[in-house]
Amino acid sequence: MKKAVFASLLMVASFAPQASNIAFGQDAAPAAPAGQVQMSAPEYASYTNAMNQTTPQTKAPAIEAYLTAYPQSAVKVDVLQQLMAAYATFDPAKAIDAADRLVQVDPNNLRALTFEVYLRRQLADQVTDAAAKQAALDKAADFAQKGLAATQPKGMSDSDFATLKATAYPIFYSATGADDLGKKDYPGAIQAFKSELTSVPAAQTTQPGPVLMDTFLLAQAYEFSAPPDLLDCAFFSARFLDYAPETYKPQILPTAQYCYKKFHGGLDGYDQLATAAQTNLSIPSSLVVKPAPTAADIVKQIVSTTPDLSTLALSDKEFILANGQPDDAAKVWATVKGKSVEIPDAVVIESSPTVLKVAVSDDAVQSKTADFTFNLKPIEVPEITAKSTLAQKHEAAEAKKKIADIATATAVGNKVTLTGTYDSFTPSPLNITMSDGEVILTKKPAAKAPVHHAAH
Repeated sequence: MKKAVFASLLMVASFAPQASNIAFGQDAAPAAPAGQVQMSAPEYASYTNAMNQTTPQTKAPAIEAYLTAYPQSAVKVDVLQQLMAAYATFDPAKAIDAADRLVQVDPNNLRALTFEVYLRRQLADQVTDAAAKQAALDKAADFAQKGLAATQPKGMSDSDFATLKATAYPIFYSATGADDLGKKDYPGAIQAFKSELTSVPAAQTTQPGPVLMDTFLLAQAYEFSAPPDLLDCAFFSARFLDYAPETYKPQILPTAQYCYKKFHGGLDGYDQLATAAQTNLSIPSSLVVKPAPTAADIVKQIVSTTPDLSTLALSDKEFILANGQPDDAAKVWATVKGKSVEIPDAVVIESSPTVLKVAVSDDAVQSKTADFTFNLKPIEVPEITAKSTLAQKHEAAEAKKKIADIATATAVGNKVTLTGTYDSFTPSPLNITMSDGEVILTKKPAAKAPVHHAAH
């Protein structure tokens, strides 16, 4: 358990009545003055014995003995708070049990709910099974929501309640954010972690500890959102790096720079972002980071600055057809429509005697998806009859051999050279349809006749 947080939790549990507030007698306690609790002498003796123990290890069993003997004690809530705090120093599981009992007696007890959330979160972090871990986080988050909804108890001063909330609310927000992050509820995680950052003193957000770690978890929630908020990912990753121990920086810096570069298109200006993150809990309006040009912007630039679009490389034409506005794509398509072309080294994705789907661009080859569809010309095989001539039989044999050779050459995964005529295209996902397709078979070099050397 983190020492600073643990100290705060013990402070949360410390608002308990002192022995001087309890009236007692020999056999039956006399009527207690206003604000006091009436106890019999035996109960008072058991109570004071428990409260006067000097170590948590001895205090906890003494309190348990008192509660067993006096289950309906008038000070049961306060005693359970003392028991919860004692157990928390050496047995978190029993501290949770004490908190459970306290919540049963006083469902809105903010002290008990704080212990429930913090200790259950700690135990969840130790679980390795993903499903069990998420279930434990769900339980902690459930108690956190109850804590955030808890109202100020009667008789508690505004300042005491404010003190309780100052310790409890960051713990509640943190557990809620972790739970939402585990469930991939990224908007929920963002809201929870941002609430946590603003619920603590600004200085606490710059110190190594749970709040600073949650600053990076906030960056992750922005990164994994759909669509991702890459600038906020970069900002909160950079803020984490500004204050984290050096050992974390080699692991986290790539994330910060990746998000920034993905958003902006380069790393220029990243240092200014990191500097702004040092003194701000959100991106200041004075920091302006231009997003990288969109694919449509790039297309517009290419089309407007290229005098002859027909001279563009095939990869550039594909990029424009896939990403350009309809008018820009139409301009490029007009330069190829109806024209024949030979395309070497196309990777076969799907193969049949009449249609070949192939990957041509680097991206298509890498992802193993077809960006060209070739409708193949049929190969005519002459019908052989009893009256067929030798020439016709030879022609039929050659046609069958060619069909067989093409089937072998166009097996899935092979590279082939194809010819065809641009016919049509669909932009998303990009697929260009070619008519009159043909497979260019590589001719094997003729075998050389063996050379015989005369014996000497």
